[in-house]
Amino acid sequence: MSKDYPIPAGFLERETEIKKSRFIARVAPVSSRDEVKAWLEQARNDHPDARHICWAYQIGRPGAAAEAAMNDDGEPSGTAGKPILSVIQHKDLGDVLVMVIRYFGGIKLGAGGLVRAYAGATEAVLSGVERVIQQPMSQVTVTMTFADEQPLRHWCDQNGAEIGNVGYSAGVTADVSLVDERNQEFTAFCESRGMGYRFDS
Repeated sequence: MSKDYPIPAGFLERETEIKKSRFIARVAPVSSRDEVKAWLEQARNDHPDARHICWAYQIGRPGAAAEAAMNDDGEPSGTAGKPILSVIQHKDLGDVLVMVIRYFGGIKLGAGGLVRAYAGATEAVLSGVERVIQQPMSQVTVTMTFADEQPLRHWCDQNGAEIGNVGYSAGVTADVSLVDERNQEFTAFCESRGMGYRFDS
């Protein structure tokens, strides 16, 4: 599904050390709770000896997220998940998960220190990650003759559109994804060649 708001471009990890405790912050793009679970499982596999793996995520448009959650994972209530989520919300990012993996260094930080540490680790990783905005996309089903397939592929290559499933029978059927702002041009191209097209709602 296309997004017209900023999301993380990919996975990134940053590490900070505060009073001998290691805070390893990870950011990843997520679009479902299942993806969140998979990333958390990965973090636990990578760091089986960590004292805490605290996290927060929001899915959907920043400021109006469809879903958000956080977890202190054994840290005092409100000292980990909440500051992570606060920084995420402040950064105006959607579809984002931040996990902060903590190795305890033997010196207690106190509630205020923990809040600052988790917020700081989140800030560091979110400041480093690149953002992408995916433009709204249209899905089109095209029906054509065999002779039209190559011109269609050429048009898609030139205009950043993608061809998905292609079916062959008496003619050719293809699923095409393109950014909304190219819809008029694509319609004109199809009509100029007598190709059938249907925009999927």
